[in-house]
Amino acid sequence: MGFIDKLKGMFGKAKDVAGDAVDKAQDVAGDAVDKVQDVAGDAVDKVQEVAGDIKDTVGDLIDRGGDDAEDAAEGSADQEESG
Repeated sequence: MGFIDKLKGMFGKAKDVAGDAVDKAQDVAGDAVDKVQDVAGDAVDKVQEVAGDIKDTVGDLIDRGGDDAEDAAEGSADQEESG
């Protein structure tokens, strides 16, 4: 029975060491996930901000282009009436 008890003791210690290693790996992996989520969240926020700025700029250009087109049409009509 001494041999079996010695094997149980060795495997018991290995199980404890492996359990500690797994716990440490889970902590490290959890920290890595948190950092990735923070970076990804910041990147998403920045992309949304830039997209909003682009949308506003394009909207302004479209509005201004529409006004310029209306002004050009009115100018052409005025020239036809006087010409």
